[in-house]
Amino acid sequence: MPWPPLRDALIGDEPYGAPQIDVPVQLNTNENPYGPSQACADDIAESVRAAALTLNRYPDREATALREGLAEYLNADGGQGLTSANVWAANGSNEIMLQLLQAFGGPGRTALSFAPTYSMYPEYARDSLTEWVSGKRETDFSLDLDAARAKVLEVQPAVVLLPSPNNPTGTALPPEAISMLCEAAGNGVVVIDEAYGEFRREGVPSALEQLPQHRNLVVSRTMSKAFALAGARLGYLAAAPEIVDAVRVVRLPYHLSAVTQAAASAALRHAPELLGKVADLRVERDECVTWLREQGLQVAESDANFVLFGTFTDRHAVWEGLLKHGVLIRETGPDGWLRVSIGTPDEMKQFKNALVAVMEEAR
Repeated sequence: MPWPPLRDALIGDEPYGAPQIDVPVQLNTNENPYGPSQACADDIAESVRAAALTLNRYPDREATALREGLAEYLNADGGQGLTSANVWAANGSNEIMLQLLQAFGGPGRTALSFAPTYSMYPEYARDSLTEWVSGKRETDFSLDLDAARAKVLEVQPAVVLLPSPNNPTGTALPPEAISMLCEAAGNGVVVIDEAYGEFRREGVPSALEQLPQHRNLVVSRTMSKAFALAGARLGYLAAAPEIVDAVRVVRLPYHLSAVTQAAASAALRHAPELLGKVADLRVERDECVTWLREQGLQVAESDANFVLFGTFTDRHAVWEGLLKHGVLIRETGPDGWLRVSIGTPDEMKQFKNALVAVMEEAR
């Protein structure tokens, strides 16, 4: 047996992660370019200081106060009468997804999505010993509802995973797609990953609105993006209490530290201020879409804080060219496409200038 005795499914795999390169303009991981205000940072620091005095004790393993705060926040964004019993929190939406697959996936069960989609989903399936099946999106990255329904009925997945807005394309799902998936899945769990939900355009509803109609619907969110709290690692879900209780079965003991709970609760108290920058980023995103199209490029419609654009015969050369100009974006998605996170106006100006220079050099 080779050393170390790695599971067969893991042999040859590389750890997930975007390139971490120290350059002036970092627009590759969909972070919020605006950090918390001094008032918010002070509140987080004071809350963590208070939690530090209790670190000789285990944290509240149910994160009750935090879940109550998250439920209140979600009720203001499309939720209907959610309570702490409908909400679960974990270390980033990554742990939320893994816990869902640990609870509802596993050997002999299947998880389904539609590509292109978030590249970590197959790894969650691999880690939970769940079979992974991927359908296809349309050329404009939308979902053909008839084809998607047929795929769900064919595969009969235990879990359906779909981001809305989609990562890496930014495409949002229409409400009828969510209803169709929930009905077609039967007893399968349908997870709508709204990591970028707060960035959706005016008039695009959240899947939270459909929770009362579908007992198998789960809506996941994160505080990493709109709340500018990527470094705190806090993800959460909203679902029927039965689903929350099922996830509680597989969670590790005291999985969410007292420090994380304190920091996230403090950030929630500053939600209006933190989310105030979301509107600015939406405007910057829409201006970026318009500008890229004026350069003769294809651009996917985006409801997120990033834009997928292309197509390039050699996208890696374009990526490298931007990097030489001090601008880091993401080489991801279908062949020929690149993704840029939305930054500050100055960062976006530097990105545009760099892209023009790289395209002119290529000509």
